[in-house]
Amino acid sequence: MPSETALPGQKASGAPTETPLRLVGIHKNFGGVVAIKTFDLDVQAGEIVALVGDNGAGKSTLIKIISGLYQPSDGEIWLDGRPANFRDASDARAKGVEVVYQDLALVVDQPVYMNMFLGRELTTGPFKILDRKRMATETQKLVDSLDVRIPSAKATLSDLSGGQRQGVAICRATHWASSLVLLDEPTAALGVAETAKVEELILKLKARGAAILIVSHNMDQVFRIADRVSVLRRGTQVGTRVLADTTHNELVAMITGLTS
Repeated sequence: MPSETALPGQKASGAPTETPLRLVGIHKNFGGVVAIKTFDLDVQAGEIVALVGDNGAGKSTLIKIISGLYQPSDGEIWLDGRPANFRDASDARAKGVEVVYQDLALVVDQPVYMNMFLGRELTTGPFKILDRKRMATETQKLVDSLDVRIPSAKATLSDLSGGQRQGVAICRATHWASSLVLLDEPTAALGVAETAKVEELILKLKARGAAILIVSHNMDQVFRIADRVSVLRRGTQVGTRVLADTTHNELVAMITGLTS
């Protein structure tokens, strides 16, 4: 488990790590169907990179490759300067890759602290009794440090709003990630006010040094929070742009393949 004092994207000493994520020549095919042709990308510590494209462009496939659900047909994944070959999603999580999905993957009838340690529960004593007090204490410290407004770490998830639940999911990813957080449409099911709160939380993770790769269909959101954006169209990486040096119209043209 990561040190309580170490932040994502940093060593305990505060010195920057190697590049948290590097994708080199990623290719994926399912039989005769090519899902991703060739994809290259670096995501640096303290950076938010958005991944955009129309439905079926290959965005979710790429996230599943990085998180170990799929193995690439070709290419390399590097984490913190080391090559990574994942057997499955559990192997990727063990190596510090965490994903926040739109559907959250939370258990609504359990308290916040149990969701934070889901599948990684802390135990005590020779009979491995759940250490609920320690889990609740560590969870409360984390949500407080990221200013996620929930009644208590002991609150049942079903009593929280959609935005609060998404905040819990992001906190969980932050707690277990080594330096990289993947976000797959984290605000797609949220209203305007709750989306703003989640975006504020994402920016806090960036300020703490996390490397963040976010899939989003919301172009306004991309311009609000991302530093760079990479565009996929029908499995092809069209290009990567610095947000400050591009426009909404240029990105739309890259996504659709249409020029004005």
